[in-house]
Parts: sequence; C-alpha cells; structure tokens
Amino acid sequence: MNPTASAAISAAHRVRFASLATPLVPTKTVRLTADSAAADPVAAKRAEILRYYHQTSELYDRLFALIRNDASYYERHEPLRHPLIFYFAHPAVFFVNKLIAGRFISDRLDAKLEAMMAVGVDEMSWDDLNTAHYDWPSVAAVRDYRALVRENVDAFIQSMPLELPIRQDSPAWIILMGIEHERIHLETSSVIMRLMPLDDLRQGGELSAEERQLWSICKRSGPVPANDWLPVASQTVRLGKSADDQTFGWDNEYGVEEVVLADFRAARQLVSNGEFLAFVEDGGYDREEWWTEEGRGWLHYTRAEHPRFWLRRGTETAAAFWQRNLLNEMPLPLDWPVEVNCLEAQAYCAWLASRTGENVQLPTEAHWYALRQTLPPAISADQPDWRRAPGNINLEHGASSMPVDAYPQGDFYDVIGNVWQWTRTPIMPLKGFEVHPLYDDFSAPTFDGRHNLIKGGSWISTGNETLTSARYAFRRHFFQHAGFRTIIETPGSEAVTDGSRLYETDQLVTQYLEFHFGPEALGVPNFPRACVEAVIRHVPQGRRGKCFDIGCSVGRSAFEFARFFSHVDAVDFSARFIQSGVRLQQGNDVIYEVPTEGELTISRTISLDRLGLEQVGSRVLFMQGDACNLKPLYAGYDLVFAGNLIDRLYDPALFLEGIAARILPGGLLVITSPYTWLEEYTPKAKWIGGRREHGEPLSTLAGLQQTLEPRFALLHREDVPFVIRETARKHQHSLAEMTVWRRD
Repeated sequence: MNPTASAAISAAHRVRFASLATPLVPTKTVRLTADSAAADPVAAKRAEILRYYHQTSELYDRLFALIRNDASYYERHEPLRHPLIFYFAHPAVFFVNKLIAGRFISDRLDAKLEAMMAVGVDEMSWDDLNTAHYDWPSVAAVRDYRALVRENVDAFIQSMPLELPIRQDSPAWIILMGIEHERIHLETSSVIMRLMPLDDLRQGGELSAEERQLWSICKRSGPVPANDWLPVASQTVRLGKSADDQTFGWDNEYGVEEVVLADFRAARQLVSNGEFLAFVEDGGYDREEWWTEEGRGWLHYTRAEHPRFWLRRGTETAAAFWQRNLLNEMPLPLDWPVEVNCLEAQAYCAWLASRTGENVQLPTEAHWYALRQTLPPAISADQPDWRRAPGNINLEHGASSMPVDAYPQGDFYDVIGNVWQWTRTPIMPLKGFEVHPLYDDFSAPTFDGRHNLIKGGSWISTGNETLTSARYAFRRHFFQHAGFRTIIETPGSEAVTDGSRLYETDQLVTQYLEFHFGPEALGVPNFPRACVEAVIRHVPQGRRGKCFDIGCSVGRSAFEFARFFSHVDAVDFSARFIQSGVRLQQGNDVIYEVPTEGELTISRTISLDRLGLEQVGSRVLFMQGDACNLKPLYAGYDLVFAGNLIDRLYDPALFLEGIAARILPGGLLVITSPYTWLEEYTPKAKWIGGRREHGEPLSTLAGLQQTLEPRFALLHREDVPFVIRETARKHQHSLAEMTVWRRD
C-alpha cells in the first residue's frame, strides 16, 4: 500500500466534505407519513428520503475518512470482526442486494463484491470467526463502488413508486432499511476504530474545521459523583411498536407485550469508571465467584484484567489507567460511564450485591421503559420531535462519552444517550412478531437466549437507534459503546425474563409445527383440523366431556378438540413437541423456519389468537407420557384420539390392549395412520399389520380388528389425506386411514 497515495485520497475527501450543504449533525429520522403543510406531500417525502440517504452516506464516508492509510483497512483490529474494508463496502452492497431480492431492480453493479460483502459476523462464540483468506478489493475500488451505488440509489429514489404512508411492502421501505442499516454500521465501525492504533487515524491538525467539530472529544472529567438508588413505583409497562407508528422499525420492534413491574430502585446515574475501578481493584477479574458460568469461560479465554477500552500504564494505582476514545487517549475519566460487555456488568452487580447486601441486578427491558416514562414532558418526546437531543446522543454533543452527571433527565441521568445500557433481557420476539421477508436474518437468529438487549443509545447512535422502540441485541461478550445502570429489586419480586418464545430450530419439531400449523399445501386441508372435523360428527353432544389426545405432537389437534370438549389431556412422548403446545397455550408466539430451496428458508410465526383458538387453550393440559405405559390417571374419557401414532410405537398391541379401560362405555377410540411400518420404530414381530401371519397377508385394519374386538365395534372408516412439506417444491402426499371404534 502507498501511504502517500492514501493521504492524497483523504485530502480529496476533505475538500469534498467541506463543500457539503447538509448539516454536520445527523438529520432526524424520516417519518412514514405525509407533511400536511406540503403542497405536494409525495414530492416532499421523496426529497426528504433523498436528503436522509445523502446525509447518511456522507456521514459514513466522514467516519472512514479518519483512517490515515489504506493498510489499516485490512487489519483485524477486533478479532471477532472482519477488517474495516468489509464494513466500508457492506452498507452499499446491502442496498443492491435487497433491491434485487425485492425485484425492484434486476442488474448487479459488481457481482463478486456483492457476494463477498453481503454477510457480516454475528459471532457465536468468542473464538469462532472464520479467518479464511478473503481476496479483499482495494480501498479505491470500494470507494468507487460506493459512489456508483449512490448514483443508482439516487436515481431509484427519484423514480420509485411512492405512496403515503410508507408501508413495509413499499420500495421506499427498502431504501429506509438500507439507510438505517448503514447508521447501525456507522456505530459498530466506530467501535472497531477505538481498537486501532491512534497513528492509523487522522487527528488534530489533519482534520478540517468541520471534521474537528463533528469528531470533537469531551475534555471534561472530574471526581466520581455519588450514585444513589431512587425509588420507582410499581407499574405496567407496554413494550413494542404499533403497526401504524410513523417511523421505520426493524421487525423485532413490532408487536406488543405488557409487563407488570413491582416497586424497584434504580441508580440515579450509569455506573462510572470510578465505581467500576473499585471492582477491578478488589480483584474482580480474578475472583470467579462474581462471574456467571458463561462469564468464567470468557475470562479464561481472554484473560481479561480490566475493561476493553482501558489501557494500563505504569504502577498499580488508579493513575495507571488511561481510556481510549475514538481519536485520543486520556487519563481514566473517573466520572465517565464505564464501557463493558454484559458479562462484566453482571459480575459487577454480583460483587456489589455482596458488598451492600442488596439484590443488585441489571435492569430488564421493561425497567428501562419504566425509567423512560419518568422523563419530564420537555424531554420525553421521541427523536423525530427533538429540537435538540436531550442527552449525549445523535452526535449532537461530540464524539465521545462525557460525565455521568452531565445530562439530567428528570430525577435520573442518561436514560437516553451517553452509552448504551445493557439489560439482562435476552431478546425475544414480541407478541405479533413477523419477519420482514427481505431481511429474514436480522432478528430471528438472535432469538436464542444468548443475545441481550441494549437500550438508550450512545453518543453516536442516530436514526432508528435513538428511538424508544429500538431493540438491538448483542452476544453478552460483545463490546459496543455500552455500559450499564444497576437496579435493586425486592427478593422474590424480580421481573421474569420471558424466554418462552425462543426461536425454534429443532428440525423435527419445525417439521411438525409446519405440518400442524403451516398453510395448506397442494389443496389438501390441514390434517389435524380435518381429523377433528371428521371425528366430531360421531360424538353426540352429551358425550363431549373429556378427550384424550395421545401422541399429540405439537398440539394442533388438542386445541381443535378443545373447541368441542370441556377438557383435553394432550400427551406425547417428546417433551420437545409438547413444549411448543405449552408456549402457544401461554399466549406466546412460536417462531420457526422451514426450508424453501437449498439453504434458503422462510420464517413462520404462529399463535392461538391467529388461529381463533385463544379462548379454548385453557381447556388443554399438556403432559409428557409413554403411550405404551400410561399412568392410571388417564381415564374416564369420552374420546381417545391416536393420530398417526400406532405405526410409531414400540409395542402397539400393548397400547391397544390397555386403552379400553381408559374409555367410558359407549365412548370412542379414533385411530389414524398411513400404516407405514418401519423397524426403526417398531420391531417387525410387533407389527399388528403390514406383514404375513401364518403365510397369509395381514393388513393393519385386520390386525386392529383382531386386537380390539370384542371390546370395540368398528363404527366408521375413511381416508384422510395429508401433506408433509419438505421444501417449497417438494411435498409428501399421503393417505391416512381413520377408523372410529365404539367401546361396548
């Protein structure tokens, strides 16, 4: 690389930046609705989107223009992230890839670059980034590509169909998605730059007056301010973004959830460097009792001794620590917020709890909302309505943190801004969550219980990141411009983190979820519902008390039977299966993926209210059990339904011989099965049909009659078709025989 050439490129960019007409401070988030004062609302909105796109692109260029030499673009300054050359190109590539995916454009600009720069990193552990060689493009090539994308996106914005309000299927939504995506990477790239050698970044006299204003670092610091806990009254907090909200949102923001909070106390300020220093000096990184199991694993791997942005110099005293900011190093500012990962924040809370005897915790997402609701009217408005940011956010007050007592917001400080605030809430979908079809991997892969939410924004958070509804989550060992606030709860009244809507990834479970709850395929009605509709015709009104759904799988037939019966016992051998039914019963959404072709998938979200079954869910009791070894409590039934079960039992005759005692006289036994006998499920000697007996063929129906008579009389039989989806274009079409037997 030629440092002289790269310096010349940077100088050229400084000239161009100095002539910009757009303001240095980021513009406000674009509303989706029309400006009623505009003579032509659509034209005004189109112009607003174009300005927002230009301002975003130019701000991103300004950040990367801080890099002094091209060689730095190719260093992995953060071992868990790609080199910065990836992040320089990635946001521009995003626009092209999403517009092509949505069929809004058809031509690629650079197929190779758009493939290489398409997918970033969500590290699954602290040591698993693929370090395979990448044939990275030159900085100049990426810069030219960004300019080409801008030219094409400009033309697209000016010609795209536009109706107001902007909805999620609008091409304008994809443009806003690309803009907000670039603003996310503005922040995450600045985190990586804090890990670069200072000599690789332009500073001081190398910056223009405009750049010095934009990237100015706070110089104020002082002693550690007192940080007491203030009471917050019990309340019900409503989470989520409504579908008609006037600002862009990522898929995980939409939906609704209400959380009832007991009284709690919250720290007036974010935890400061000075407060965290006491933890460090007390051996906080050496004493594992303060750390979670996950935290201990991270400690052993990284051998961390202090926060990532602290630098140890000289002696073991407080003066030995300095702090690295974006463009400078300074003696550790004791009254600035500490910046740590979630594991470090959790360890600090455990340490402080042991010292104070209080139940010190990280807040949940709901606790942060409760603090947000304490803000006085003058500063409680959300970002689009700010005349000036109410705290250190939106790059309006410089390019670094500042003292934790610099921005009072009601009784608290920094509810909004300064640094992001870790919560103890793993991100989960809100009720009503739906994946956006053109960005299906933005949120859903993080619904794994391992990504915790951060709230409140930092000094460089702009656009969607500054909204109250914003929900961003990172692995607990991940570093961001993030710190934390502590709260105290009464033991036993802790807000429970709802982990019941984990994103379902078990392949077999997802196949059954699709079979039970997915859309109809090939014109064949939903099998569990069709079975119930066929069965109920044979059940008199006076015999609809108790139903037993044995082999209930993920629960659709049990819920459908509950429409007609007072109570349904739903039993399956697999706890994995009935867990899905329990989640639905509790009012939660269940999210899963199904394959479409190759490695491509689509996401589904199901809930009882979407199926019109929310009123009957309480009539079902899910339990784990063995059909061939049932407990005595399963008795007194008007109907026993064994759906596609008998050819999957290890001893079907044993099940059939014992079932009569569990059915009331005159009650019904209903069996469905495609009679697919396989030795991997049932030893051939125990097949009740589908084999030869004494040299003669024995059908399963004949075997059922041999086993069930004389205690049961065959009342009815019919074929019920079903379809199992394998991919978008491959399905298994089968026929199950349904037999209805009446107990004498």
